[in-house]
This record gives sequence, C-alpha cells and structure tokens, in this order.
Amino acid sequence: MFDSISRELSTERTSSKFRGRSYRCRCDRPIYFRNSLCLACGAALGYLPERGEVRALDPEPKGTWRISGEPGKRAYRRCANFDSAAGCNWLVSVDDPLEHCIACRLNRTIPDLSDAGNRRYWREIENAKRRLVSQLLRLELPIRSKVSEDPQRGVMFDFLLPQPGGPHVLTAHVNGLITLNLEEADDAKREKARLALREPYRTLLGHLRHEIGHYYWDRLVDGTRWHEPYRELFGDERADYGAALRANYENGPPADWHERFVSSYASSHPWEDWAETWTHFLHVYDSLDTAMGFGFTGARVVTEFDPYTRDDLYLKDDPEGDRLLNLLNAWLGLTTVMNELARSMGQMDLYPFVMSRPVARKLHFIHLVIRQAHGNA
Repeated sequence: MFDSISRELSTERTSSKFRGRSYRCRCDRPIYFRNSLCLACGAALGYLPERGEVRALDPEPKGTWRISGEPGKRAYRRCANFDSAAGCNWLVSVDDPLEHCIACRLNRTIPDLSDAGNRRYWREIENAKRRLVSQLLRLELPIRSKVSEDPQRGVMFDFLLPQPGGPHVLTAHVNGLITLNLEEADDAKREKARLALREPYRTLLGHLRHEIGHYYWDRLVDGTRWHEPYRELFGDERADYGAALRANYENGPPADWHERFVSSYASSHPWEDWAETWTHFLHVYDSLDTAMGFGFTGARVVTEFDPYTRDDLYLKDDPEGDRLLNLLNAWLGLTTVMNELARSMGQMDLYPFVMSRPVARKLHFIHLVIRQAHGNA
C-alpha cells in the first residue's frame, strides 16, 4: 500500500492503473467498497480481502461463487453475515473452516438484533470495522481473531449497549479486547458527546482506529526493540494512566499541546499520544489511497504551505524518508481542498487538525514500526 502510493506521488500525474479504493465491475462501470450488486448490469459483487478488490462474481453450484473471468480458480462463499443486519459483502474461501469473513470473525459480542435500532447501529459499526480491517490487511499488519484463531495474541470486539440503571459502557481496549459503546453509532448522541468533550472530530471509524492503535502498541512496541525509542519520543507509559486521564478531564490539556501533539487528548498520556497519532496515520493513508484512486493526489494543489523536510523525520537518514515526506506533503494539499469544499457546503472541516513538525516525527516512527512488522509480529 505504501509503495504503490509513494510511486504514484513521485510521478507527475496519477496513472490510470492506480486503483486505490476505486473499483470497476466487469461491465466497466464504477462500483464501491460496500457494494454487493452492480446497479448497471446486475452482477453479484464481493470483496476479496486478500486482494483488496471488489469483484464481479459468477454463481457456482451449492451456493458458491467464482471471480468473474477466472474460471477454474478458487471458489468462494459469502460471509455468514451477508444476509444479516451487517450486510457483509466480503468473501470467504470454500477451503476456510470458518463461516465468517476475516472482519466478522473478530466479533465476540454483537447487540440484540431483535431491536430495529440495534440492527441499524450494528450495520454502521460493521461498515466502519470492515473499512478498518481492509486497511490493516493492505498494510500487512497481523489481524487474527482472538475468538477463533489466536486466543493469546489476537483481537476481538464487544459491541455493547448501556442498560437502564447499569454502568456506562466505556469504549476501550484491554488485552486484545476492544469494547465499543453501541450508542456511538447514534449520530445525535455521538455529536452530543463530541460537544461535551470539546472534540473537533468524533466518528465510528476514528474510534476503531484509535482502539486498534492501543492493540498494536501491545503487539508491535511493548517489549520490542522499539520500546525505549518510543519512550524517548512519546514519553514513559509507566506514568499513572488513571491519574493522567483525570487530570486531563479536570484541568484540560497544556496550553502548548498543539505544538507537540496531534490532538489535545494525545497530550494526556503517552499511550493516548501513540493511539491518537496512529489514528491519524491511518487517516492519512486511507484518504490518500481513496483520493488517488479517483485521480486526485493533493500534490498539485495551487496553494502555499511550508512542506515537511528530512529534518522533521524521526530518522533523518531513513532511505525511505523522502517517500513518506511526499505523502505528508500531499496530505497538506489534500486537506486544504477537503476543508474548503466542506466549508463551501456549510459543513465542518473534514480534517480539523494541524500536524506540527513533532507530530510528523511521531508519524514517521509509527511508519517504521509498521514497515518492520510485515504481518509477522
């Protein structure tokens, strides 16, 4: 994913071969990540997680499918959640012993689907989770189910609804378990929480990217060669976490937080700094991947800004450093246009953040950690 985006940004214009998150049916009409049916030709569609593609399907006997134009090759079946409220369009190899796709098998607890509201909320959550998982796969990060595949080092999700008179459901990560309050899928309640906490941005996808960042800190940093460098850059995570969060909510962030952190919440504790910066790393990559698939990079925006340079990298002599700088500088151009377009529609900025140079250094650190992982952590 990184290599393909970097190559495109180094050319004068985006090639017609770069797809990113842009897909086409066998009839050559545009189709999209969530689609299970082409509205132009009526072809059945499915998402191939191992390829990162939405493809047209040909039916086979016994409810199986083959990729259109690939007769005799691997057969697939639909995820068991295809006909559920989740509406999952992902495919599973017929050789896979599990009935759910790579994304849906991560679920440990789902809401009571006899309730129409729960069904609607769960669908929104699953849409966001599939987006997250597809990106993690493209980055070649380890992503296995703690429920059915890797009980020790895997990840799983609980989607819980607060009960009347019961305790508040806290969105959090603990030892591979990510809990998400189902009410975060309610636009009105999520916006109320955003305003109460004075956050510039609050989305389901943002929550999931943040919490999976905590999981990958455990997998890729804790106890590895990256641990001490992490402490030097982000701070010592052994600082009292509960006390740090209480201080943040009671006293607010330091006055100069925007000079050193990507968000005010990132300033509360080194763990949160990592998770927030990780979130923005995924924001940058997925948004550029999507934009470039439609022929727009942000690299040729007519505007002026001070570009990031090698002095802003964690390792100034990193041989891949210039390629990362291309991405970050393209992001500056892209977000300039995205925000102005949103304002033209009377909407909030799509990216209401400023990446200081210390944040760029942290993003480079995360990039180095991911590049080393290569799916084998």
